[in-house]
Amino acid sequence: MREELLKIIEKNSRIDLKELAVILGVEEIDVVNEMAAMEAEGIICGYHTLIDWEKTSIEKVSALIEVRVTPQRGQGFDRIAERIYKYPEVSAVYLISGGFDLLVTLEGKSLKEVSAFVSDKLAPLESILSTATHFILKKYKDHGTVLTKKYEDQREKITP
Repeated sequence: MREELLKIIEKNSRIDLKELAVILGVEEIDVVNEMAAMEAEGIICGYHTLIDWEKTSIEKVSALIEVRVTPQRGQGFDRIAERIYKYPEVSAVYLISGGFDLLVTLEGKSLKEVSAFVSDKLAPLESILSTATHFILKKYKDHGTVLTKKYEDQREKITP
């Protein structure tokens, strides 16, 4: 039940508990108890709302920052990752494979604000060797949800 429950609430965290119990074929109290247990275990870490900010009047810029780091003896990347994720601008920090070590996602009100964060706060941190900033220009799909309309051919059909 646990795996199926997680798959369902990952897609729709607002699903009614009664409906969830019916889908899983269990009692509602079993769903409530299982979710409470997974929250206590840290498996369920939070509930979020996905917002398409482009459809609002709120200015928001998102960026992906690749960070190359010198790992610290005995702590690897954990200590520098913790320093980075404590900044309120930072949405996520991932340890990644490839040419960079960490991938940092952050949000700001403007390109200038994000750039200033990277140059004034992130790049000067001890252990950081280099950064590469990628601004997100448009989101097509986020957290499994398509945010844009599918392309539809607008050409007129010509029939003989």
